[in-house]
Amino acid sequence: MDKTLKYSFLQSVPVLLGYVFLGMAFGILLQQAGYGVIWAFFISLTVYAGSMQFVLVSFLREGTPLGVVAAMTLLINSRHLFYGISFVDKFKRMGRKYFYMIFSLTDETYSLLCALDVPEGVDEKKASFLISAMNQSYWITGSVIGAIAGQLIPFDFTGIDFSMTALFTVIFIEQWMGYKSHFPAIAGILSSVFFLVVLGPDRFILPSLIATVFILMAGKKKVMHAMEGGKR
Repeated sequence: MDKTLKYSFLQSVPVLLGYVFLGMAFGILLQQAGYGVIWAFFISLTVYAGSMQFVLVSFLREGTPLGVVAAMTLLINSRHLFYGISFVDKFKRMGRKYFYMIFSLTDETYSLLCALDVPEGVDEKKASFLISAMNQSYWITGSVIGAIAGQLIPFDFTGIDFSMTALFTVIFIEQWMGYKSHFPAIAGILSSVFFLVVLGPDRFILPSLIATVFILMAGKKKVMHAMEGGKR
């Protein structure tokens, strides 16, 4: 096996273990909402937005207007604007892979790319691309398996939508424990609590996300410190 390919796969194994099962949960939910395997494949291929895909299931089920979907997607994934900045120059040097590297930069992929310490004989640019592509392939595979399982296996999948809540919780805990600066997390918590109290559980999400983005933009230096120089 090619040394770079082997190295990339070994680095991606932790994401493989998580993405396949989370992808299956997404595929099952999507199938339960009335959308089959083809939808699971192409959404994971073209959207590939992790937690946002779980939110998308409820949007599809409820017929949410496209404008609201676009706004929620932008806000939920706006964190990528902050930590993605540190990779712009590196991705540009990868030539034609530049746009795919931007598209495929998830929280987990970002963590792996930040921690890369390639040994001699391993092409770092190729390894970065392979890790990103492998991670997406794991998510697609899990989504398709989940959609098929949801269609063929007569199980009661009630409660599986809690996987979305669990995903958000795990991401939050990992980021809280992984960085010395808790400014982004605290900003999100305070905004959410404030709008939850003021607007109630049915209307607080979008305003709290907008407020959090503005707070993070205002405190850009603290955010960049948390993402780049604030690791434990």
